[in-house]
Parts: sequence; C-alpha cells; structure tokens
Amino acid sequence: MKSIDTITALLRQGGVIAYPTEGVWGLGCDPHNEVAVLRLLALKQRDVAKGLILIASDEAQLAAFIETSPLSQAQLAQVRASWPGPNTWIVPASANAPRWITGAHTGIAVRVTAHPLVRALCDTFGGALVSTSANIASEPSPCSRAELDPRILAGVDAISEGETLGRQQPSTIRDARSGSTLR
Repeated sequence: MKSIDTITALLRQGGVIAYPTEGVWGLGCDPHNEVAVLRLLALKQRDVAKGLILIASDEAQLAAFIETSPLSQAQLAQVRASWPGPNTWIVPASANAPRWITGAHTGIAVRVTAHPLVRALCDTFGGALVSTSANIASEPSPCSRAELDPRILAGVDAISEGETLGRQQPSTIRDARSGSTLR
C-alpha cells in the first residue's frame, strides 16, 4: 500500500492504481495518458469502445471533459444535487474528451465522489482520474481489498490504502438527458 504522494507520482508517470471507492475497489489512471488508459483496459480485458468513468473531487475537475450547455437547468440541477456521492452521470462529452475515455459514445460518464481518500487523491493529482471497477471484465466487482483478483494485483503499479464506504455495489449510472438509470 502506498501514500497519496507516492500514488500521485506514479499516476503522473503513467501508472495504473487500485483504490477504494464508495462501494467497490476501482482501477485508475491519468485520463489524458492514452498509454496508461490502454494498459488499464488490457488489464481489465475491456473493450475501449465501452468507455470509462471519470471520478473527481469537484465538478471543476471534470470541466475539460464535459459539455453542460446541452443540458437544461433542471437536468444540470439534478446531476449536481446528487454529488458528491455514488452517482455517475452520462453527460455530453466535450470536444476535448479523449476517445479512449468516451469510447464509441458522444457522452461521458462522470462522478464527483464522496470518498475522502479519493477526493484527496484527485486534489493531490490535480484533476479527474479514470475510475472503473478493479475486476476482469464480466467478473464480480471487488468490495474489499481481499477480493482483488491476483491478475489485477500483478498488473497495477500501486494499491491505495483505505476501504470502501461500505456500499455493496458500483455507483449508480444515469443518463443526464433522459434521467433513465443504466445501472
């Protein structure tokens, strides 16, 4: 297990990390670093076309990736009212959002986390991080460090200290335009 400063240094060097979120353990990296993202996707055995979630300590850290102007004031208010917390929203992606994050979609999945350790990690890093469950695609999401697959552990550069906030499932995913729940 590594300190936030050590993990931040690894992230800036293209590292992939495992860390606890509100409900499950996640994998993360610098969303601007295509090599790191592709490495994370290979570790998960996940298709880049599916897209990835970005997690942040506040909405400002997501600003470069999202476009809020297509959303109504009511839609935007609903998104903001659910943050911080285990609520991921699909919002329109900005032209700056990398395709290795959005995948085959015009939207992007984003969340402002309530997890104090992850908030501190994003703040120390200086921006949003990739956040996807720390499992091999289609296998169960780990709710504790002990549940992390040895293949995942072997493929990450660091494992954060800490525990989840006790939620027994990944974040809820909703579409900001339609309000429909996707997960």
